Amino acid sequence: MKGETGSVVGFGELLLRLTPPGRKMIAQAQSLDVEVGGAEANVLAGLAHLGHPTMMISRVANNPLGRLALGTLASRGVDTRFVSYADGRMGLYFLEQGQGLRASAISYDRAGSTFASSRAEDFDFAAALDGARLLHLSGITPALGMDSANAVMEVAKIARSAGIPISFDGNFRPQLWAAWDGNPKEILTEIISNADIMFGNHQDISLLTGQRFSGDGPDRRREAAQAGFDTFPNLRLIASTARHVIDVDHHRIAARVDLPEDSAQTGEIDVTGIIDRIGTGDAFAAGVLHGYLEGADVMSMARAGLGLAVLEHSLPGDMPLFSRDDLAAFERGGRDVRR
Repeated sequence: MKGETGSVVGFGELLLRLTPPGRKMIAQAQSLDVEVGGAEANVLAGLAHLGHPTMMISRVANNPLGRLALGTLASRGVDTRFVSYADGRMGLYFLEQGQGLRASAISYDRAGSTFASSRAEDFDFAAALDGARLLHLSGITPALGMDSANAVMEVAKIARSAGIPISFDGNFRPQLWAAWDGNPKEILTEIISNADIMFGNHQDISLLTGQRFSGDGPDRRREAAQAGFDTFPNLRLIASTARHVIDVDHHRIAARVDLPEDSAQTGEIDVTGIIDRIGTGDAFAAGVLHGYLEGADVMSMARAGLGLAVLEHSLPGDMPLFSRDDLAAFERGGRDVRR
């Protein structure tokens, strides 16, 4: 059963990110910087730094790279007792950070990783979810292959039957789905049918429902949210961002949270001097979930999500590492040195 003080549990793959320094392209690289990440792990790290107990379910390679990933996640305050070791390799992705009008680019090397080769029976979902407060999933894990998709569907069913709320971030990754003959609409529809919270915009909902939304701006997003609530009766909250990219280092971002009978959208924030774009969507999810777990109102959830996302643009690496004090200072508008 759901525990009001239990852990937020995430299920997904821990990855190593390899990035040429100095915003070089891979063709120029003579060295690569290493970061640890993964959509679900990033959200858990963000929530842990905001004071929430979190726990990861995963599998990593039984080698120094796997130990690096596991040790990094543990150092971020996430309970790793349900992350196991197995023979194989770590999933990798390579990031070429853009500059100016040259967009960043990601190349995946995840096929056949230890996690992607695992099946539902390799994880003790029931024990990990015992007393959990929330289960967080993303659309990246089922995109890895049918075994991973089946595992996500299984853990979602266990959580639903135990009365544990489920949050799901769409995180649609065409490169991953294109690598095998999966049916993303069918698989994601089954998973989201169990979810209480969805992170996704009008495009994600259009993919799932086949509907096109005629409005513009907030009206289109409200129309899409209502279609999402109609299609998935278990959904109680849909959260999304609106991002306008000026160039790689300058974005404008607003956040929105929709409930079946209410909604709130923040104004846009100019985000300049961006250090790292990757992981900011996971930071947004962590901020919204922080508000949700604290019983915040709809606008406060949107503002917390936006605040954590904006802060994450200032930090190298995938995982948000900001405290409640950091978030509160940002919301107060403090931009000078805190002494």
